[in-house]
Amino acid sequence: MVDGRRTSHDAEPPNPVDMSGDSLTARAVVDENGMITEWSEGARRLLGYSSVQVVGRPAADLIDKRISTGALRRLPTLPRWTGTVRLRHQNGHQVDARVLAHHRREEGTAGNWLVLSPLAGTGAAQGPEKLAVWSFYQASCCSMETYDTNLRLRQANHSSQRALDLTEAEMQGLRHAELVAHPEFERVEQCMARVLETGEPQDVAVQVQVAGELRKQAWSLSLYPIRDEGGVLRGVGLSAHDMTEQYWAHKRLQLLNDAGARIGSTLSVARTAQELVDVAVPEFADFATVDLLPDVERTEAAPPEDAMSGPTAEGSFMLRRVAQQSVLPNIAEAVLRPGEVDDYAASSPTAECLATGRAVLHAEFAPDSADWSVGHPGREESVRAFGIHSVMAVPLTARGHTLGVAVFLRHQRPESFTEGDLLLAEEITARAAVCIDNARRYTRERETALALQRALLPQRLPVQPAVEAAFRYLPTDTLAGVGGDWFDLIPLSGARVALVVGDVVGHGVQASAIMGRLRTAVRTLADIDLPPDELLTHLDDLVIRLSADTDTDGASPRDQSAEMAAGLGATCLYAVYDPVSRLCTVASAGHPVPAVVSSGGAVDFLDVPAGPPLGLGGLPFETIEVTLPEGSLLALYTDGLVEYREQDIDEGIARLSRALADPATSLDALCDKVLATVPPEHPTDDIALLIARTQALDPRHVVTWDLPADPAMVAGARKLVTAQLDAWNVQEASFVTELVVSELVTNAIRHAEPPIELRLLRGRHLICEVSDGTSTAPHLRRARTYDEGGRGLLLVAQVSRGWGTRHTGTGKTIWAELALDSPEFP
Repeated sequence: MVDGRRTSHDAEPPNPVDMSGDSLTARAVVDENGMITEWSEGARRLLGYSSVQVVGRPAADLIDKRISTGALRRLPTLPRWTGTVRLRHQNGHQVDARVLAHHRREEGTAGNWLVLSPLAGTGAAQGPEKLAVWSFYQASCCSMETYDTNLRLRQANHSSQRALDLTEAEMQGLRHAELVAHPEFERVEQCMARVLETGEPQDVAVQVQVAGELRKQAWSLSLYPIRDEGGVLRGVGLSAHDMTEQYWAHKRLQLLNDAGARIGSTLSVARTAQELVDVAVPEFADFATVDLLPDVERTEAAPPEDAMSGPTAEGSFMLRRVAQQSVLPNIAEAVLRPGEVDDYAASSPTAECLATGRAVLHAEFAPDSADWSVGHPGREESVRAFGIHSVMAVPLTARGHTLGVAVFLRHQRPESFTEGDLLLAEEITARAAVCIDNARRYTRERETALALQRALLPQRLPVQPAVEAAFRYLPTDTLAGVGGDWFDLIPLSGARVALVVGDVVGHGVQASAIMGRLRTAVRTLADIDLPPDELLTHLDDLVIRLSADTDTDGASPRDQSAEMAAGLGATCLYAVYDPVSRLCTVASAGHPVPAVVSSGGAVDFLDVPAGPPLGLGGLPFETIEVTLPEGSLLALYTDGLVEYREQDIDEGIARLSRALADPATSLDALCDKVLATVPPEHPTDDIALLIARTQALDPRHVVTWDLPADPAMVAGARKLVTAQLDAWNVQEASFVTELVVSELVTNAIRHAEPPIELRLLRGRHLICEVSDGTSTAPHLRRARTYDEGGRGLLLVAQVSRGWGTRHTGTGKTIWAELALDSPEFP
């Protein structure tokens, strides 16, 4: 346009488009009763009737050729009908019209039919051939190409030319594999050849990075045969839709799914952090690190915010490197190794992220201007040397507390991080933060439970003459946590010993607490020399009382250990071995039976009556007595040794039997061999193992006398004891022993009933026992100044290492243990 005048270079303006359809399309609306309700101008032009003349009339009046009854009957069920109808013009002549009728049904309104028919002469001014050509070249939704039967390119639309950065003239005559030197283009060409061979279309998905693009592109290709009017195959058509954004969105979803599956597979802080960086590299970043605040790994509960994330006076942060990963061998970019602590400057993305509590994205920056040198001189050098150009720092936040920061960097990939990448990094980091916090809490609770168990379980076994013993305790490292297994070896009177193993069902600190209460109760009950079956009965009552504690007033806090006992229960095995008689008495409360190994290596499992687990109440416990030859091995264990999910318990028992039968240099070596060969590599339950080798007292070191109930026999008893001590060459103990024997025998003669028996046992200490036929137990009392008696037991308690009473089947035994200055026993 020059000075308001149109020139030959000016294009004609497009004609206005009539969108109403009134003049170019005949439109009518017919209700469900067949009455015309609307009539357009196009309808008037088609049939000559005005709207006033037809609205309200039956539509059937305008149809010259009646529709069949069957077709009319089907109409109400059809969503649409199309066909040619012969209509009656106002002037009387017939009009054959192509009709498209839509059956419209709207909720809450009566249905109707919208009847449409294009008027003659409303087709496009241009021929369809030209429209097809223009449509091919100008299609913006996809790239399109056509190939002849030799698979040589003949046409490429504008979108294809832009995608390949080549003109149509530059591509004509080339094969598809020659357009871009890439294996994916060769694969597509092979699919095109199959289209020519089979005449069937092919769908192909390709991912390729072409020239000028920073990242890989994804395309969905449709390959289809091109045929002429006679059906002869003339070539192959290619239609390619750009699916790059969908492809990368799918990759992000895959990364999220991968993160959910791989991060948090263990309850280890370091392993969980390593899983995070392993997921990110190389799919998402070229280099990734996880740094935690130093207090995180040392704090049981989440510490205060100021202790967790407060900067130093200069605004920098001290962080400990926990995990890192890189696309480069040996993680060449790293200037720290896992476990090292470093200072991050206030201006660094890491410090900025921790100070604000929000993710930081530096999509593009010049490495030469990035100052990361504060705290570590090599960091700035690494950034510049490897050309790190894009970085994200995301806080590791869980349950409202900041644990550290994850940093993602790129230097191999040319594309920078985007806001979408930042959202993805925040998502996977948030998942990892929760897993890291769970691992930290689990680790602290497990350490607490282990510390509690170490405090409650014996660290070394007492030295006594009955058995030589060794033990092992192996806590599980599964998610369930430390269990409530325990063992004990308790010296009893008369040189006897009690061996105990037990298992509280459950895991964690509560199970350890219950274990401690039960172990303490067993030691207390053993101290009063209860037989095994009676001891388990009292222990059963204790568990029942713990259960009853949960039914107390709801206003007071419930004891967690009692709550555990109420819901879970426990098992226990209690055995007493007497080195004088070599008799072993065993009772079980739902616990695995012990194994006995003879000196020849034969292994047998004692047939101990299967008592109920502790806490059921009302059911009896039974004992079994067995004589064990000197040198026999007695193995007590918890079910974690022989029973686990992948193996039947009988197989576990068989493995234990084979391990015990194989000779070992020592009991400690035998314990190690059992743990190495019987349980799986990663046990799912705690394991307690106690192995004892029985010993017998030399009959020459045990002397027994039957005494008549005669007060004159007290002096005779003293003489018998003195003579025996002379024979044992322990005369230094004569005075104290005579005093004790005199008091105990006198009490038995005065206050008890026959039979009266005096026994001396010589071991590491001298044991003096007086038995009688009554069950009344003596007790200490304070004698008044002028009392003639009442001081005997007080004297015994003062001069002995210990004294006590145990009940027998025929009465009771009062014993006192006396020290020997130079015992000839190991």
